[in-house]
Amino acid sequence: MTSFAAYQNEIYLQGLADNKPPFTTNPDELEASARERLGPGPFWYVAGSAGTGATARANREAFDRWRIVPRMLTDATTRHLGTSLLGTELPAPVLLAPIGVQSILHPEGELATARAAAELGVPFILSTASSHTIEDVAEAAGDAARWFQLYWPNDPDVCASILDRARQAGFTVLVVTLDTWTLAWRPHDLDQSYLPFLRGVGTAIPFSDPAFRAGLAAPPEEDLPMAILRWVQLFTGTDRGWDQLAFLREHWDGPIVLKGIQHPDDARKAVDAGVSGIVVSNHGGRQVDGAVASLDVLPEIAEAVGEQVEVLFDSGVRSGADVVKALALGAKAVLLGRPFAYGLAHGGEVGVRHVLRGLLADFDLTLGLSGHRSPAELNREVLRRR
Repeated sequence: MTSFAAYQNEIYLQGLADNKPPFTTNPDELEASARERLGPGPFWYVAGSAGTGATARANREAFDRWRIVPRMLTDATTRHLGTSLLGTELPAPVLLAPIGVQSILHPEGELATARAAAELGVPFILSTASSHTIEDVAEAAGDAARWFQLYWPNDPDVCASILDRARQAGFTVLVVTLDTWTLAWRPHDLDQSYLPFLRGVGTAIPFSDPAFRAGLAAPPEEDLPMAILRWVQLFTGTDRGWDQLAFLREHWDGPIVLKGIQHPDDARKAVDAGVSGIVVSNHGGRQVDGAVASLDVLPEIAEAVGEQVEVLFDSGVRSGADVVKALALGAKAVLLGRPFAYGLAHGGEVGVRHVLRGLLADFDLTLGLSGHRSPAELNREVLRRR
């Protein structure tokens, strides 16, 4: 049984040798430190939000509206954090969210993240917008659990080819992002005129795909502008209907999860479509300015479909207490996003590992100190609305 809380003792013991953690354990300070380390383009590509940033702020404010009510003498000394999710055994109900173009944060990008996640047994969800190929990331992950996120290309042959490569490389669950079929108005990126894809960054998966390359007069290595133009045409600007999910089922024989659900009726449609899970998410506030906080809609969505599909959650998770709250409000597991990206910016694999170990330790300790021995004990009675 893994004791993630042991990371706390490990850090304190380092102090006996006058050593400190390589990077801060405070998520807010980590973001500020990442801003100092990165150029404005890469930093704001990760940290920025749609429009005025109202949705990103709402995500954090929603967590603050719920407070944990600790219980005493519950025999919580020993805790078991593990759970099973869509055929994947998790040491804790935490996954790494799909974040693209990670090489703008650290040269090793997704390779470093995959190795850190594998070491801790936490599933890594690889983005279609990866800086490295599907096969290279799979090699970095070794035998560890890994899921694949799809930005749905307009060319069915390219889509089918990418899905086949992911399955052949050992990715077991398909996570389909629904809310980013075109980019939102993002002032920080616009003010820097910064979109990595137009520089050929974050395009490793399509550029290495045989079906994508077959549609080019010359390979990307010889004519990058035309490859980028084809990328733009295939990956932006087309919304779809629920009936088109059948295509994905034809080309993916594993569990399918729909990411970006914010309304109970859409959750019910996902059930009717036969998917295995949903992610209650507003893309961390990066797509619709002024939208509802994901945590605010999580309870009604979980109540509507929680017994029929696995309900996951992201958007605003920063601490162990956030994980407790999301699970208590109906999520089976949470996706961690920006914090691990900031860790990557600080130290590659070492930085991701530090951030992930810190979150897991915080969750472990918060779970026990609030009087609970496993995530299965968490429910609405654990919380009070402020």
